[in-house]
Amino acid sequence: MAAKSNGPIDTGRVIPGPTNPMVTPLLTDLYQFTMAYAYWKAGKHNERAVFDLYFRKNPFGGEYTIFAGLEECIRFIANFKLTEDEIAFVRESLSSSCEDGFYDYLRGVDCLGVEVYAIAEGTVVFPKVPLIRVEGPIAVVQLLETPFLNLVNYASLVATNAARHRFVAGESKNLLEFGLRRAQGPDGGIAASRYCYLGGFHATSNVAAGKLFGIPLRGTHSHAFVSSFMSPDEIIDKTLRSSDGQSTCEDFVSLVQTWLSKIKWSKSLNGTFGETNQSEVAAFTSYALAFPNNFLALVDTYDVMRSGIPNYCAVALALNDLGYKASGIRLDSGDLAYLSCEARKIFRIIEKEFGVPEFGKTNITASNDLNEETLDALNKQGHEVDSFGIGTYVVTCYAQAALGCVFKLVEINNQPRIKLSEDVTKVSIPCKKRSYRLYGKEGYPLVDIMTGENEPPPKVGERILCRHPFNESKRAYVVPQRVEELMKCFWPGTPGGVREDLPSLRDIRERCITQLKKMRPDHMRKLNPTPYKVSVSANLYEFIHFLWLNEAPVGELQ
Repeated sequence: MAAKSNGPIDTGRVIPGPTNPMVTPLLTDLYQFTMAYAYWKAGKHNERAVFDLYFRKNPFGGEYTIFAGLEECIRFIANFKLTEDEIAFVRESLSSSCEDGFYDYLRGVDCLGVEVYAIAEGTVVFPKVPLIRVEGPIAVVQLLETPFLNLVNYASLVATNAARHRFVAGESKNLLEFGLRRAQGPDGGIAASRYCYLGGFHATSNVAAGKLFGIPLRGTHSHAFVSSFMSPDEIIDKTLRSSDGQSTCEDFVSLVQTWLSKIKWSKSLNGTFGETNQSEVAAFTSYALAFPNNFLALVDTYDVMRSGIPNYCAVALALNDLGYKASGIRLDSGDLAYLSCEARKIFRIIEKEFGVPEFGKTNITASNDLNEETLDALNKQGHEVDSFGIGTYVVTCYAQAALGCVFKLVEINNQPRIKLSEDVTKVSIPCKKRSYRLYGKEGYPLVDIMTGENEPPPKVGERILCRHPFNESKRAYVVPQRVEELMKCFWPGTPGGVREDLPSLRDIRERCITQLKKMRPDHMRKLNPTPYKVSVSANLYEFIHFLWLNEAPVGELQ
């Protein structure tokens, strides 16, 4: 979408519209417009309200979440304006009793009077702590509720899922997102690629995401390419110039066959290989002629060890003669642990026998419906995989369908509000708040604490009482060695107001990776992770329970 100029945008800092053109003021629930009308009808639409966007429980049975989607929220409000066509549709959708004055009001609605405070995107976050605080005229802020939740829920879920896969795979492994064909439609596919990258993946197969977000692209060929060849005789142009351009191999196909024969009769391999599939070697040869600088072969079309590996090696060694270095193999079926280990043995034998430096370190990529559990199992079995191509389970968030962020009113006209429930986990924490992360001596975060807006902030070296918001027996004194305030202003609500710049996707990704490294390992582990403590100050604790008692109806027994 093109950027509009209806918000508090500084010269030279125009914020473009949402990445997805479907993100418009109509991307909301009908009840946001019915409430907006009711507020307007009651004369309450301009009352100053404060809403918190937060979640109640970490996903995937873990104890942390990655916050994502903030940039798209800011892009949305920076360009928020209903068109005449959209207003006409709202008029059709609401009751005919709604007055014309309301639609005149909608024509003037923008986010000039809205303020947005948020935790930086890519931060490790925890339940109950507001990710975003939105302040402004209540009718306008209600219109932002559903789009904000839509933009944050899935983004944070995918980023967290990606980070969990990253953690299980290990820092030394490359993670490639291959999920576009299995994603929930084009919107889900684009968003998944973006937030998988944010969560620690290295590249995507999604070309559109590569163009939109600058994510590195990876991809080779499929089984169809291999099986489309019948024999090496199909290859017409057999010439290949050397990598330095100084010479030309007139018959690369014959060079490959020569190497295949050498591998077959190798003393070190001791007759490991017999006759390989010639249609497969034709496909590999053809692909190498097309991409001599980036030859990576899918080796499981017919038989990995009897055909795919020797055929790959023959082509890779022929390329090596001409100064090229093959990129590696991909395994897409079978026992990935066993096959990767056996392939690695072959590569090391060939490096030693034929004197090809680094051949033993040939990159091995594995795919085939990988998830956290299979990565964990591979680690326990022992494997030689360097890169993992992960699709379905990461982009669809197969292990959990949604994060469950909520958007709750915590203050109106400077009066704190609370939402009560028989389920204590659904009780909201009232009033405008500030939140801090307290770090211990070892540099790890110890606890997140929320305070009232006007309370003095925690200080380094000073003991502070941290209390569970609802459980009076859970409390602890903390002496922080470092204090980090979590929320900053990303949309000031006034022209020229000071706000945080929106970082690049690459910078957000780096923040996420850095944040994860700062977490204590027991919070991160897959099985029985230690819950991270989220607390409130003593003053806020007292206020929560004072308001709770005042707002809860008193029963009467007959």
